[in-house]
Order: sequence, then structure tokens, then C-alpha cells
Amino acid sequence: MNRKHLRNRAAYRVGPVAQSLGWAVALVVTLALVMPSMAQADRTLLKPGWNMFSTEQDVEMGQQVSKEAEQQLRMLNDRRVDNYLNNLGRKLAAKAPGEKYPYQFKVVNDRAINAFALPGGPVYINRGIIEAADNEAQLAGVIAHEISHVALRHGTNQASKASVAQMPLAILGGLLGSNSVGATLAQLGAGFAVNSILLKYSRTAETQADTMGTQILYDLNYDARAMAQFFEKIQAQDQGGQPAEFFSNHPNPGNRIENVNQEIGNLGGARRGYNTNSREFDDIKRYVRSLPAPANGRQILSDSGSNDSGQQGSQPDWPSNRSVSVENSLLRINHPDNWQAHGQGDAMTITPRGGMVDDGNGNQALAYGMIVNIYEPHQDRYGQQLQGPGYGQGPGQGSRQDAHALLDQATDQLIQELRQSNRNMRVVRPHEDISVNGSDATSTYLSNDSPLGGRETNWLVTVQRPEGLLFLVFTAPDRDFQNYERAFQQMLYSVRINR
Repeated sequence: MNRKHLRNRAAYRVGPVAQSLGWAVALVVTLALVMPSMAQADRTLLKPGWNMFSTEQDVEMGQQVSKEAEQQLRMLNDRRVDNYLNNLGRKLAAKAPGEKYPYQFKVVNDRAINAFALPGGPVYINRGIIEAADNEAQLAGVIAHEISHVALRHGTNQASKASVAQMPLAILGGLLGSNSVGATLAQLGAGFAVNSILLKYSRTAETQADTMGTQILYDLNYDARAMAQFFEKIQAQDQGGQPAEFFSNHPNPGNRIENVNQEIGNLGGARRGYNTNSREFDDIKRYVRSLPAPANGRQILSDSGSNDSGQQGSQPDWPSNRSVSVENSLLRINHPDNWQAHGQGDAMTITPRGGMVDDGNGNQALAYGMIVNIYEPHQDRYGQQLQGPGYGQGPGQGSRQDAHALLDQATDQLIQELRQSNRNMRVVRPHEDISVNGSDATSTYLSNDSPLGGRETNWLVTVQRPEGLLFLVFTAPDRDFQNYERAFQQMLYSVRINR
């Protein structure tokens, strides 16, 4: 056999081995590309809760309240420290999912261990956080936690939920119709204050911020355990029997370390070579400690906000026979073409011209028209949630009789909440079962004080939805309600609920 044949036979024998090695290399490369995406797929998915405000209004509200904050707080106003904090904060914010808010990071000249975030992006870190952190990963953990409150819209979600209980029905309709952030802040007491609902988070919100903060740290290659470690550290410090100031508006959800470690596992486990500290952090920490101590005396936060006075409405327009359509994330509805729709986030008011009036206290109030909103009910009599996954899903989630019972319970809770801020409200026609766009619904007629004087009729229609109780309120003074009722019925018949 000549050498040419030998070479060909050798090539024939080696060829399959080389081919196998090629496939193995390709498989390794493919797995290296796929594994990160597999880990990403296991991360806890979080999204903002229901909100009556738009994301643009989050930004507007945050900018307005931040001005109040900086008038009341002692700001450090040190360019070197603020530059460092903004460089770090913006890297972290780039990893936050959802809306890309215009984040800003500033240092408060206060050695109390505290931090807070306002809707739409302003984040404030006390110098005490920098001085107490052992490394940059711990500081980054606090910042990532605050960024998560912004990304998940926790401040305005709290304000939205409070609106139903705190606002008289007519004023709530006026707020939704005004599109005025200033008026809403004033009515809800949501300025920069100790008891501001923008700065009070639930334990559920804290757990969510911990989870998203862990994801942000992990994605930026920091030690993702550092956030929980810092919170546990400050909780363990002796505060003379008082918890650290941070926990006054960030209630400890418990099991922070375990929850963070679980999320790290969801992300694919601890990374090799993660970042814990930097020379820049050590330099800034030494520099901050060298600065003069803050002036003595505690800063006092006060209620603030401005009222937007409205104009007294004229005689409202009778509903036209022609209609136009309006839609938000909850539903689509037709309304007379000479009426106007106004909205904040998922909530909406539809009114004729002159349907908004001055209530005598400088507030715009709804006298004629309708409100669309969402209500988050509490537990039923057996301790089961009346909202969340499975709630309002219709067939397959229990008997129809059970579904009606849950709808009635949730509607009763809503009416109780409404009566807290509408003291003279009463039920004049109890629940009746109806259908809205093929979904089971409840119709209830209420009587209430009208902002025009005398009494008004409120026709309340409620529908179960996974995110809560969708409710529509059609309103007119008693003397005019029958004249508007046909238009209200046509509007309800036109509703198409977004599935």
C-alpha cells in the first residue's frame, strides 16, 4: 500500500474523533451561553402593584416632594461624596428592571442609620450608612434596596390603596379628574412628613425590595448577601431599647438572610470572584468620617403640600347620543362624545363639562359622571385572601356560588371603606347579581351627600379581577339621576374588560 493510501486511511480513522471533539466543544460553548439565561429564568419575577398614578406622575411627585425634603433636611452638599454615590447608584439603577427613572442620589448630613427613596427616582442616603458600612457591597445593598422601592412603585402604590379609604367619593373623583399631583399630595397627606404614606412600606414591600435588590447586586457582580448582612448588623446594634431609625419606615420582614440566600440560589448560586469592596469606598468612608459632625438637634418633618383650587362647574352637559371610546389597562368603555375622560394610571374619571364642582373647601369634587378604580380587598371570614393569584378567574376556581359569595364579601369591604370617608353614605338597594362583559358582577345603589348640596345616587358596580376588585361608580344628584341613568347603563353595557 503506498503512502498516499496510508495517509487517506489515517485521515479516515482520525476524522470521526476530530468531529466528535468538535461537537463536544460546540456543546460546551452552547451550554456556557445557555446556562446564564437558564439562571435568569429562575429568578423571582416581580412587578409593581396596582397604581392610580402614571409613571410620569411618579417622577413629577418625586421631584415635588424632594424639594420639600431638601428644605427640611440637612444635606451634606459635598461634591466629592455625591459624585461617588451617583456613580455607584447609577450603575446599580441600570440593572433595575422596568421603567428607567431619572435616579438621583444624595447624602443627608445625619449620622442616624437611615435611607429613603421617593417615587420616580430621588434616593437619599444618610452619612451614617456610609460610616457604618463595612464595605462597598453593603452600601451598594442599601442603595439597591431603595432603587427597588422606586422600580416597584411602592410609594405610589401605598398612596393609591389609601385613596379609597381616605378620600370622600366626590373628592376622589375630582382628584382623578384633575390630573394634579399637587392636589393629590395635599389630599392624601403624601408630602415629605414622618407619617407620609410615600415613606411607609409594608413587610411585603420590604421582602420584594430585598429580592430585587439581591438581583441587582448579583447582576453587577457584588456579593449579593451584603444587603441582608448590613440590615442584620444594624438591627443587632444596641439602640437603647429602640430599633434603628431605618426600621421606622422599613419594617423588618424577618428571615432576610434566608430569603436573600434563596434568591441567590434561584440566580444560579454564588458567583466566583464577586466584588465586596473598593479603594474608592474606603477613601470616601475615611473622608466622610473626617468631616465636621452634623449640627445638634433633630430635624423635624412636617406635613406639607399645596391645594389646587378648582372653579365652580356650570350646568353639566346632557349626554350626547354619539359616543367615543377610551381605554386603560383595566378596560375599554364608550362614553358620550361631549364628555371627557381623565385618568391617573389605571384609575379614571369620565365627566360632562360642569360635572366637577368646587366643594367649598378649594377641592374639585365629582357631582356628575363616573369613576373607574380598583380596590384591594382583605381576607374573607375564613382568613383566605380575596385577591391575588386565582382571584377572579371564573370557572375552575370553585363553584359559581362560592365566586358570588367572595364577590359579595369584597364588595361589602369596599362599601365599608367608602363609608369611613363618606359618613352619610348608606345602602338604598342591596347587591344584585348582574353580568359585565361576560363576567359575574354585583350592582349596589348607594345614597350619599352631594357636593352640590342635598343627596346624590351612587350606582356601584363591582367585578372580580386577579389584581383586585374592579369598581365603577356612576354618580348624579338624586333630582337628575334618572335623566342620566340611561347613559350610565349604555356606558356599562359597552365595557370590555382587558383579560
